[in-house]
Amino acid sequence: MSAILALPTPLSSEQSALLAQFAAGTDNAGLLWASGYLAGIARTPVQLTPIHASPAAVRPVTVLFGSQTGNARRSAEALHAKLEAAGLPSRLLRIDAYATRDLASERLLYIIISTQGEGDPPDDAIGFTEFLSGKRAPKLPGLKFAVLGLGDISYADFCGIARKIDARLTELGAQRVADVGLADLDIDTVAGPWHETALIQAREVLKETAPTAHAAAHMATVTPLRPPASWSHERPFPAEVLANQRISGREFKGTGFRRYGDVEKDVRHIELSLDGAALAYEPGDALGIRHCNPESLVASVLQATRLDGDAVASIGDETLPLSEWLATRRELTRLSRAFLSVHAQRADATELQQMLDAPQTGGMAELVADHQLIDVLRRWPTDWDADALITALRPQAQRLYSIASSRKRVGNEAHLTVDILDYQAHGHVHLGAASGYLAALDESEKLPVYIEPNERFRVPADASRDIIMVGPGTGVAPFRGFVQERAETGASGRNWLFFGARHFNTDFLYQTEWQDALQRKQLHRLDLAFSRDQPDKVYVQDRLRQHGGELYEWLQNGAHFYVCGSITMGKDVHAALREVITTHNGGDIDAAGEYLSRLQAEGRYGRDVY
Repeated sequence: MSAILALPTPLSSEQSALLAQFAAGTDNAGLLWASGYLAGIARTPVQLTPIHASPAAVRPVTVLFGSQTGNARRSAEALHAKLEAAGLPSRLLRIDAYATRDLASERLLYIIISTQGEGDPPDDAIGFTEFLSGKRAPKLPGLKFAVLGLGDISYADFCGIARKIDARLTELGAQRVADVGLADLDIDTVAGPWHETALIQAREVLKETAPTAHAAAHMATVTPLRPPASWSHERPFPAEVLANQRISGREFKGTGFRRYGDVEKDVRHIELSLDGAALAYEPGDALGIRHCNPESLVASVLQATRLDGDAVASIGDETLPLSEWLATRRELTRLSRAFLSVHAQRADATELQQMLDAPQTGGMAELVADHQLIDVLRRWPTDWDADALITALRPQAQRLYSIASSRKRVGNEAHLTVDILDYQAHGHVHLGAASGYLAALDESEKLPVYIEPNERFRVPADASRDIIMVGPGTGVAPFRGFVQERAETGASGRNWLFFGARHFNTDFLYQTEWQDALQRKQLHRLDLAFSRDQPDKVYVQDRLRQHGGELYEWLQNGAHFYVCGSITMGKDVHAALREVITTHNGGDIDAAGEYLSRLQAEGRYGRDVY
């Protein structure tokens, strides 16, 4: 590539460097696609910047997405590709990149958004949803719209944020052109028909705009697509396992401390080779895996349902042996309300039906929390047929793990920090399907993987900025990559890490690495919270309050703040951060909330919560 760029070129040195970087991380298929795409642009340079096209002609369709794990982004990209293929002008934007001042002039708006937790927006959509629900939102009598929500029907407020946006746009006078789509984990079942309706409506809207502007508008609004990924969720790369090491210790018995019925904690550090994959990632990105359910669990499900694993079962055009459906295509550890409803009817299970009918009593939440599929099948036995079973079960969900390394430090590898989930219920010890699969991997085995980018969770582009990282438990994983990246690039900004776990002796993940980083001045401050090592529990949010003055000073001087871990922990940290800011801004809690919103809008407050 260096020889190619040495030839005479009209590119600037910065453009040449970007081109070389792109080429180095792209395979032949991607390079050929990009060359054709750029050649097409070069043949029609004048059409890229029309002067007299009206906003309605230039942007009859805007597609926005708010995504936490990438599903909404992929669905929006698929819709945008269909619009472009049909010759319908459109633009595709992540929702936090959308200028809300454009809302009043939009003619057709499609929003595809995932739900975070109980009806909350994903992090990249917080600012937009706050604007939309606030007093500054304009009246929208000229807007036509449709909303597609992605969620998990196990939650009480299923696709809550999508329904709220749909209702609010209607309240502002906009006209709904399709019912709000509510997609469970089997996204395509709802998203596919919703996309087709969106395509039809886009054609109808175009008929209402100036027809002579359509051709020019189409070229004017081309949104460059990313080169097609060589490896993806549908086509994962077989990464070789280089190491699978336990990094948590055995709990000391006799102290009175217990974890999940005395099942000891098992956290793994896993190293994978990406040689030959051309899989580029940045610290903060996630690695998706395609796991297989344990053979023993598949066998138990077959036994409980009295079905033959060799029996052929079909959904649509796909026909597979039942055992393969259960091993690779269906969720066997996470329950869904849809399955429970069907099972209650087949088993004539009055108790289960009562839980479904009155979820507010708490019985349903407890059932989902401590039961897996096999527990339900054993507790309320009934007969199933193969086709009905795989239709009722939810599709296997993708599993994403924060990457715990920097390529600048580890080369063509990716490291993971995995908590092997387990609990005891009904006389059985259950393992998480994906984490149990990872725990059983031996060195040299292959693990199907792909990269899930997280553009909102990156080290600062300005290397002189300080960063504050809050990562209890395995939430510390991306910050191992952050510290490696900043050390390898010689970043002058300081690094402050808050880490928390249950016990110092058994749960201090990467202890020696953090100590070494402190000595080398690659980590400038480390504050710890081990909740069970003293009578009063102490968490990372307590440490934030304890060091609030210094924390506020860092933020005032331009520091970036990051948090990674559970949704519950993320909310507790957010509340503590707001308290700290309120304490040091003169007691104005509303101003503290606005301060945090500005940090998010500026990209200085990154959250990776799940």
